[in-house]
Amino acid sequence: MTPILYLTRILFDFGALSALPEELTSLGVARPLLVTDKGIVASGLVERLKAVLPDGAGLAVFDETPENPTEAAVEAAVAAYRAGDCDGLIALGGGSSIDLAKGVALMATHPAPLEQYAAILGGVPKITPAVAPLVAIPTTAGTGSEVGRAALITLKDGRKLGFLAPNMIPRVALCDPELTLGLPPRLTAATGMDAITHCVETFLSPRDNPPAEAIALDGLARGWTHIRRAVEDGGDRQARREMLLSSLMGGMTFQKGLGAVHAMSHPLGGLESPRLHHGTLNAVILPAVLRFNAGHVGDKYARLARAVGLPEDADIAEAVERLNADLGLPGSLKEMGVPESVLPAMVEGALKDHSNASNPRQAGKADYEALFAEAYG
Repeated sequence: MTPILYLTRILFDFGALSALPEELTSLGVARPLLVTDKGIVASGLVERLKAVLPDGAGLAVFDETPENPTEAAVEAAVAAYRAGDCDGLIALGGGSSIDLAKGVALMATHPAPLEQYAAILGGVPKITPAVAPLVAIPTTAGTGSEVGRAALITLKDGRKLGFLAPNMIPRVALCDPELTLGLPPRLTAATGMDAITHCVETFLSPRDNPPAEAIALDGLARGWTHIRRAVEDGGDRQARREMLLSSLMGGMTFQKGLGAVHAMSHPLGGLESPRLHHGTLNAVILPAVLRFNAGHVGDKYARLARAVGLPEDADIAEAVERLNADLGLPGSLKEMGVPESVLPAMVEGALKDHSNASNPRQAGKADYEALFAEAYG
C-alpha cells in the first residue's frame, strides 16, 4: 500500500519571501544558518533576504555550496552551523543548496557517518523527527527539492546517493517567482526540463497514487506550455510563475518515485569531471527512456500527449527531442562531454540507484547498457 502524503507548508506567490520572519518565528528558529552559493550572493539575492529580516536578527551564512552537493560540503556546513550555535536553517538557491541544507539538517542532529542514512543502504528509518527545521526558498524552477523528501549527495568515495525520508522534507517552502526572474536562458531551459522530467517520470511510475498523478499531469502541462516563453523572455512574469509551479508540482509527486532517467542521471552527476548539470542530463536521457518504457505504461502516453496538447498517438520521445532542440540544449551525453570510458561504471550506478525500483519497466544490466549507448549518441 502506498501512503498518500501532502506534504508540508507552502507559501507560493510573488513576494512570498517577505513571510520569512514570521515562518522562522513559528518554527522557533532564532539563529538560522543560511545555506547558499557564491552565485546567489553575487546576484544580490542574499541581501534581499537579509532585508526582510528584523534588524539584529542572527544569521550565519554558508555560501560554499558546490554544483552538486558533497559529503565534504555537508561537513563544512555542519561546522558552520555549530560554530554559529544555530537552531535551524534557511536554504536559498537551486536544488544543490536545498539538498545540501537537508544534509546539514540531518547531520547536525544525527550521529555520523552520513552514509548510514542512504535509502539504498536501509537508512530511511534511521532519519528521525530530530532533523533540524529548514525553510527552503528556491531561486530556480526545476528541482522541486523545496517540497521533496530527498537529498542527493555525493560521498567522498564518489557514490551519489539519495537520503530520503518524510522527516527530510523542509518544514516550510517559500516559493517566490520574483526570485527566478534573473535566471539566464540556458539555466532556465535546463531547470525547466528537470521539472518536466519529474512530472513525466512520477506520472509513469507504477506506484498507485492517483492524486500525485493528477498533480504531475497538471505540472507537466504548465511546464511544457510556458518553458519556451520563459527561455525567450526571462522577465515574463506569468511564464516564470508557471514554471515555478511546474517545479513545485513535480516535487509534490516525488513520493510516487522516479525512474530510469534519474537512475542514470544520478551516477553521472557524481562524476568529478566533467561536472554535469542534473536538469540537462535528464533532458538528454529522457527520450531514450521514453522509448524503452513504451508498451509498459498502459494508456499513460496518450494521457501525456493530451496534457501537452499533442494528438494521443504522438511520439512523446520525439516531441521531447524537438523541445530540447528548441531550447538549445545538448542532444547527447557525448555533446555534454561525457567520456565513453565511464559508461560501464554508470551502468552499475544506475542498477544500484533507488530510482531504478520505480521505473515502469524492469531494467537490467543489458537494458542500461543500451540506454546509455542511445543517450550517448
